[in-house]
Amino acid sequence: MRWLIGILINAVLFIAFAGYFEGFHVSSFGAAVAASLVLSILNVLVRPLLILLTLPITLLTLGFFLLVINAVTLSMTDAIMGSKFEIDGFGLTFLIAVIMVLINLIIQKTILNPDRNK
Repeated sequence: MRWLIGILINAVLFIAFAGYFEGFHVSSFGAAVAASLVLSILNVLVRPLLILLTLPITLLTLGFFLLVINAVTLSMTDAIMGSKFEIDGFGLTFLIAVIMVLINLIIQKTILNPDRNK
């Protein structure tokens, strides 16, 4: 259930980003849900391999390189989705990845796990 909620939260974020950032385009809410699903699958299958391959640089940057890995998986989602989901440039992709991490962290800490904060 939490996985499905996460998919829907990311889809809503994608729609919001499309309205806010000029270089971010999503054709429909269905495309946002599909992109969120693709991103979720990439995070399960590809992200652990990327983390393992970049472990030395991740340790040197005290974990901040994980933001680059998040941006890479978001770029891969862009490539897989085609014209229904477009992000112009890696800089915007990185910015969106950082914002998504922050928003998802806040949502998980406050809404999805309110008992853990006590």
